[in-house]
Amino acid sequence: MLIRKLLECPEFVAGDATLLRELLHPDKQPLALRYSLAHAIVPPGASSKPHSLKTSEVYYVLSGTAEMHINDDVQTIVPGDAVYIPPDAKQFVRNLSAEPFVFLCIVDPAWQPEDETVD
Repeated sequence: MLIRKLLECPEFVAGDATLLRELLHPDKQPLALRYSLAHAIVPPGASSKPHSLKTSEVYYVLSGTAEMHINDDVQTIVPGDAVYIPPDAKQFVRNLSAEPFVFLCIVDPAWQPEDETVD
């Protein structure tokens, strides 16, 4: 059994400017996973940088309200929303709330630096 505690995972600033903690990644733990799972935060009033991945991604919103941009589509997302982001889509989020915007990111296949382009 593998249990990862969020606060024991190192926090770092990702290439898209989100505060990230990587919970599960098949390259970092002995797991038979195709995907990676990360916990992300965008501070109040901030935005992630526009970026795209060669892989698909899902955001699951835990807290806060944000404006989700995927290519030319813009929608407000709130806790409980799951957002599918197709491969190669230009994406970013803008925090609309006075609290941190917190979400989980699932990338399938697992995130790799060479799969991401940040504008």
